[in-house]
Amino acid sequence: MSASTLEAANKARVEAFFDAMNRGDTVAIVDAYDDDGHVWTTGNTLISGKFSKEQIRAAAGAIFQSFPQGIRFTITGMTAEGERVAVEAESRGAHASGKTYTNQYHFLFIFRNGKLLELREYMDTERVTDILCGGQRPAGAGQ
Repeated sequence: MSASTLEAANKARVEAFFDAMNRGDTVAIVDAYDDDGHVWTTGNTLISGKFSKEQIRAAAGAIFQSFPQGIRFTITGMTAEGERVAVEAESRGAHASGKTYTNQYHFLFIFRNGKLLELREYMDTERVTDILCGGQRPAGAGQ
């Protein structure tokens, strides 16, 4: 497969991943990951850290339950090089708390053989703490 074909295929995989996120399709999201795949979320929040495919499978439904009317991700920029796709995106959704959740992101998708090996997520962690985590911080945060 040529580099341009590989990069186009990986961009299409990223678009399909965000389509699944926008539909709340947890099966498609989990299936996008390689068996050794994981997501890593930046910061020091209750949802920060590295999570395996099995942990993603266990938690994905709860994330979407926090957004009874869904959450919408919009890709605002995308660059691919080989097995890596960098994405700038925004989100918006009505959180179960009644607050509107919005955020801006940089995602780095790393693929292996057409499957997501690693997803790195960078965002405004204060928005995450304030709305998604109800102001709660991990024990020892900020010390």
